[in-house]
Amino acid sequence: MSKILVVDDDRSVLNYFKLLLTQQGRFELRLLNRSGDAFAVIDSGGFDVLLLDMDMPNVTGREILRHVREHHPEVQVIVITGVVDVPLAVESMKMGAFDYLSKPVDGEALVSTIDRALEHSASHRAGSRLQEGPDAKSINHVVLRGLKHKDAFEGVITQARELLQVLATVEKIADSDNSVLIWGESGTGKELIAKAIHRISPRRDREYLAVNGAEFAADLFSSEFFGHEKGAFTGAVQDKRGFFEKADGGTLFIDEVGELSAAVQAKLLRALQSGEFFRLGSTERRGADVRIIAATNKDLDLAVEEGSFRRDLYYRPNVNPVFVPPLRERRGDISLLVRHFLKTRTQKIGKPIGGISDEVMAFVSSYDFPGNVRELENLIAGAVVLECGPVLTMGSLPHNLVATARNHAARKGDGRTLAAVEADQIRETLEHTGGNRTMAAQMLGVSRVGLLGKMKRYGICGDPGTQATPRNGEAKTRTP
Repeated sequence: MSKILVVDDDRSVLNYFKLLLTQQGRFELRLLNRSGDAFAVIDSGGFDVLLLDMDMPNVTGREILRHVREHHPEVQVIVITGVVDVPLAVESMKMGAFDYLSKPVDGEALVSTIDRALEHSASHRAGSRLQEGPDAKSINHVVLRGLKHKDAFEGVITQARELLQVLATVEKIADSDNSVLIWGESGTGKELIAKAIHRISPRRDREYLAVNGAEFAADLFSSEFFGHEKGAFTGAVQDKRGFFEKADGGTLFIDEVGELSAAVQAKLLRALQSGEFFRLGSTERRGADVRIIAATNKDLDLAVEEGSFRRDLYYRPNVNPVFVPPLRERRGDISLLVRHFLKTRTQKIGKPIGGISDEVMAFVSSYDFPGNVRELENLIAGAVVLECGPVLTMGSLPHNLVATARNHAARKGDGRTLAAVEADQIRETLEHTGGNRTMAAQMLGVSRVGLLGKMKRYGICGDPGTQATPRNGEAKTRTP
């Protein structure tokens, strides 16, 4: 039988837990209502799970939790709080608690959480748990508990208030049928937000279709979005449904909408305004009930002012705009994401790397990650392959990235703009790859189209030997 210790100064709570857990017939219980006795009882050993009240006089729950983690790491601690207190729960998870429950404790949730803790304890003894730091998914589970539809945000790992506020907004707008514009830098997780909107919406049981707007030139757009009839053009050997028909009743996610050409923008606008379209080679008018979610890493307000993006099209998906903050504005997520990516990658390839060195954690925590979460994920994936020891070290990180980051750090305060810093990083990465844009985009954690857009914006040529870089608002040309 599994041994469970309950520490709570409220006798009514102890009696409730006793009644509930003894009915299970598979737990050996010890109840303790004086926190001052907890250390000696815990040190007597043999407990699998500790149910711990955090708000007690004399010896606090924090002190007991700290003692357990230092001296009895095999014991899984489930924290009990008097109210829903997310900051306290996150703090407890960082200290090493397995999970938390708030009073009044639901019986079914309690038993389920204990079972999960016991399973986790078994895997810990088998050596599969990362030895350094709290489990990212466990912390994420606690943080997202305040959301009504936390399961919809699959893949979103965060504890940052800035992003949690975004997720709360997403829950509100998802239930409507309004179009949505998601904007943010490359790699911030815009498609994860789009998928969450669909999962929460009334359209959740219908098709979710994701397409990349940068991939479609004007001559391909009509066929791909609206479909075509057999014989409409050379190679059209059969009828084909377009994206609008496939997503009828569901959601169509158009990524990189800011990359659409003027001709494509006009065709898309007509379809969105009327809700109708024609297949290529057909005169039959067709309709589709589609919710549009668009995403961009461009400043579309500026693009509208410059005339590169249609104002009337801009306002179609911009009913409910959602901004996803870059990783550098939520640095508290970096350590959480590092542990998550390290765990998933090591488990995938079966490599026994159990933690991250302090130097690596300090480096990634201070690095700006222009490619955001995607760049961080790629960085950890590459480092896991190269690392030969039991802990991720600086030697496994790309030397050019480390050197570039340190050069940027050394140049801070020189009066250059953020654009100049980013342009320098792009130029140095292109130099390292010999001008290979695809490889440079992968190293920076951005799409190739995104990299080309930044190169055009900053006046960076394809030849790594001659590249213009903005410094203090001016373009400067490097020559060999």
